[in-house]
Amino acid sequence: MPYDIEKIRSYFPILNQQVYSKPFVYLDSAASTQKPIQVLDAEKRLHNEYYGNIHRAAHYMADKATADFEGVRDQIKEFINANSREEIIFTKGTTESVNLVAFSFGEKFINEGDEIIVSEMEHHSNIVPWQLLAERKKAVIKVLPFNDNGDLQIEKLDELITPNTKLLAVAHISNVLGTVNPITEIISKAHQKNVAVFIDGAQGFQHTAVDVQKLDADFYAFSAHKAYGPNGVGILYGKKNWLNQMPPYQGGGEMISEVSFSGTSFNDLPYKFEAGTPNITSVIAFGAALSLLKETGIRNIASWENNILQIATSLLREIKGIKIYGEAVQKSGVISFNYKQIHPYDLGTLLDKMGIAVRTGHHCADPVMQHYNIQGTVRISFSMYTSEMDITRFINSLERTIRMF
Repeated sequence: MPYDIEKIRSYFPILNQQVYSKPFVYLDSAASTQKPIQVLDAEKRLHNEYYGNIHRAAHYMADKATADFEGVRDQIKEFINANSREEIIFTKGTTESVNLVAFSFGEKFINEGDEIIVSEMEHHSNIVPWQLLAERKKAVIKVLPFNDNGDLQIEKLDELITPNTKLLAVAHISNVLGTVNPITEIISKAHQKNVAVFIDGAQGFQHTAVDVQKLDADFYAFSAHKAYGPNGVGILYGKKNWLNQMPPYQGGGEMISEVSFSGTSFNDLPYKFEAGTPNITSVIAFGAALSLLKETGIRNIASWENNILQIATSLLREIKGIKIYGEAVQKSGVISFNYKQIHPYDLGTLLDKMGIAVRTGHHCADPVMQHYNIQGTVRISFSMYTSEMDITRFINSLERTIRMF
């Protein structure tokens, strides 16, 4: 069945408007995706019909909310093919998931002189928590570099990994370069030397099929708001063997089994890592986004986005003076570029006045900017609702903007 882009776009009412009297073109989905009507309706329905605090009460509203909340955990378990639902932890976002692992894994398994490998292309959220851990435990951070095309130099892992290496942290897909990293190979290389692997899937989950058992990932994290769901919800997958050994990240309600002043025992997985009242509404609404992804098909979405990527890349290359950063063979729906000496912020501001929403700056990836010796880039990023007309309008507006200079 052909990909019905008009049907998909009809689910996203925000796209059907004008900005500065121009048709709205949203090309910033890597920062956050727009929300479909199914998600908006799910949030409204919960508050209108059956809101109650989950896991804590013996009444209908709480029971219904609890069932739907836990049902989303089951959806995620199936979506990424986790071994059990106990391996699915709800957090506030990918950033909190990284911090959870950095703290809890770090407390249990990282000691003075141990090594943590982080790739050069990481988002700050997958760098800073490991630096804080290294400072706290007097451990060492080592960097896995990438080449100018945007490919990780994974052959260097053989020399980077030593008997002191305990963990490797790497993005599934770069939020700046669009590189789809060969994480299956990376995980295999690490596991051959007994090194655990944390995968930042913030740009991966919504663009490619994820099977954590096939990958053999130790940890995989992503955010609902980058996958058509609400803000404030993250998902951490972790192998049960690791999670059972790791101490809690936060203390409070729900994560306990029994509390007394003589001592406290902790709850079973996954609740050991879910202190306090969670974002009930957003988790349940994320279930609607997951249903839409399943109905449309991740592989269908990936194929459509790749088509858009190829069209946009080809048209950009026809503009003399455009420099694209990140030209890996395996690439997802992100293009970062500059035009000659024009500051990316100036380009982005003028594009905005033409109704085109793009991202400008360092994209929370300073080491990538340092690699290319630049201050920032203009970034366009695609999603299931990006149309060929979006790209045409973007290119026309970009060419008009360039003429202004």
